[in-house]
Amino acid sequence: MIGPVSEPKPGALAYDGLDAGALAALNEVRAFAEREIIPVARALDAADEYPEAIVEGLRELGVFGFTIPQAYGGRGHSLHAYCLAVEEIARGWMSVAGILNTHFIVSSMLLRFGTDEQRQRLLPRLATGELRAAFSMTEPHCGSDVQAIRTHAVRDGDAWVVTGEKRWQANGLRAGVMALLVKTDLDADPPHRGMTCLLLEKTPGAMAERGMEITGLLPKLGYLGIDSTGMRLTGHRVPATAVLGGEAGVGRGFQQMMSGVEVGRVNVAARAIGTARRAYELAIAYALEREAFGQKLTDLQAIQFKLADMATRIEAARLLAVQAARAKDAGQRSDVETGMAKLFASEMCQEVVLDAMRIHGGNGYSKEYEIERLYRDAPMLLLGEGTSEIQRTIVARGLTRRWQEGRDGT
Repeated sequence: MIGPVSEPKPGALAYDGLDAGALAALNEVRAFAEREIIPVARALDAADEYPEAIVEGLRELGVFGFTIPQAYGGRGHSLHAYCLAVEEIARGWMSVAGILNTHFIVSSMLLRFGTDEQRQRLLPRLATGELRAAFSMTEPHCGSDVQAIRTHAVRDGDAWVVTGEKRWQANGLRAGVMALLVKTDLDADPPHRGMTCLLLEKTPGAMAERGMEITGLLPKLGYLGIDSTGMRLTGHRVPATAVLGGEAGVGRGFQQMMSGVEVGRVNVAARAIGTARRAYELAIAYALEREAFGQKLTDLQAIQFKLADMATRIEAARLLAVQAARAKDAGQRSDVETGMAKLFASEMCQEVVLDAMRIHGGNGYSKEYEIERLYRDAPMLLLGEGTSEIQRTIVARGLTRRWQEGRDGT
């Protein structure tokens, strides 16, 4: 919805299919973002300060268990509802929604692929936010080319010994569990068949322990306040039971991580929508107050056209994101839907934020105005969970596969 903060309209397409509990949860999240995030986001961003009080508030609100089933102590909401909740949080500050992203990627992987023991031990603590999760796939020499990773693990009795280096781990410092992609068969052809996901458990906040070293917080243009880290592993031992899915999970890590990335792409799309929506709100409020050539900016056709295009793109992106979330909720392969949503929403966000800055004129370039922060945050969404170029490749391949399957009747 474009407009002031309010309860969702029952007839709004994006909210169709949500039950009363999900709608109530969304209202709670929306009110929390308005009350607890927006007023402090600028100061926290300026200090590059982790939002401890906000995270604690989200814990109390039950947000860390948003999609985790009630059987494990969560709230049991759909990815559809989660998508809309992330939008509200990102409208307050995109970095906070990033803190949730890897948490729910790993939660979804545990639900789909974990052993009963892994679910029973980890999900209840993840649901309360006592335990937070990170996702570790990227390495210093490769990002989109996942099969080129070099971090590897060798079986040694009842343990795996891990050696390698990772980069760009959101929540890498404060997380207590990390989904870590490694190679366990260096000779596999194709390489993805020799990849395994390990659940690396560590002490939250520890910079080093048992051959694992957090190599520091990465300096960034925007997306501040969240710990984006590197990690070096030198003979780090994890128990054999740390393989996601148990022994049956050996060699299945690539598929497991890609399933998690689909959840991440829904999150990134929702973050883009929330960020763009905030930029739109700031732009229209500014245009209603600012005058030029004896008229309010909103009376100028050039500004009207910008506002119309901004609002239309935001609404279109939301519907794509909800469609992707619903496909994932239905258990369908959703690489096409999540790729489309992430591609369109992230590109849309960049365009909308830039137009909002232009409407602000010179003031948009000043740190006195919130739009400057949004302008620094938006580019990360073009890159996170795969670049736009990668999304186009994924979508095209998926469309070709579906066409072929439909033609062959398979």
